[in-house]
Amino acid sequence: MTALSVPMPSLAGSLEAYVQAVNRLPMLTQEEETDLGRKLRDNGDLDAARQLVLSHLRVVVSISRGYAGYGLPQADLIQEGNIGLMKAVKRFDPERGVRLVSFAVHWIRAEMHEFILRNWRLVRLATTKAQRKLFFNLRSMKPGFDSLTSGEIDQMASQLHVRAEDVAEMETRMSGGDVALEPGTDDEDSYAPIAWLTAPEGAEPARIYEASESERTRTEGLKNALNSLDARSRRIIEARWLAEKDPATLHDMAAEFGVSAERIRQIEAKALTKMKAHLGDS
Repeated sequence: MTALSVPMPSLAGSLEAYVQAVNRLPMLTQEEETDLGRKLRDNGDLDAARQLVLSHLRVVVSISRGYAGYGLPQADLIQEGNIGLMKAVKRFDPERGVRLVSFAVHWIRAEMHEFILRNWRLVRLATTKAQRKLFFNLRSMKPGFDSLTSGEIDQMASQLHVRAEDVAEMETRMSGGDVALEPGTDDEDSYAPIAWLTAPEGAEPARIYEASESERTRTEGLKNALNSLDARSRRIIEARWLAEKDPATLHDMAAEFGVSAERIRQIEAKALTKMKAHLGDS
């Protein structure tokens, strides 16, 4: 059974039926995923995009459960997460060697975060940066809708590294009803909950992906540079510069190759120069 032979599950009916439906959808192997990604990228194949989306709907359902503490309908969270999944599929590059799920999870969460911020209302119950951070942490940690016991307050205060009095005060504010989410002032020192709910600076999906690709490129560049050296030079560089602990000294390598320490230094300097030139060209 392929994803193409299965109708797109709908959230219009029972949530339980939807979850069961997406869990029955077939998963893709890495080879199938790569092939579909190429069809989408090279030919704009919408059937390929559909299969990629369908096979990852269960991931969206799983992530949505982590946001149940905000009191919003899970079906709505799933719907927003599916939008993030579609955005990820559109940007997926099958040649990167990264599975779609690793890339898509950031886009899915980003859409859910924005949805929560658009729909969650607070009265000015958190007017400082620290209070807003405490609100969102406390909201996610609170086990239910009942008031916290003194023991639970002490435990949460210890976990959040704040005073028990601060937790108790925020608990009181949270039980008081809804008030405005957005700051009531244009003061640049005021903070909105988005500072705590959304990903920190540098952790946007695109930046995370770019960072991982940059790291992979550097690793491949170093590997290619090492491969450009002769066996002796490579052994010296690896022992002197790439050892995880206790790098070899010039005298250690001199003893290993039966030459002087000065000769090892010359070989090392020449090898490093060659590697820098190789890395500069790559």
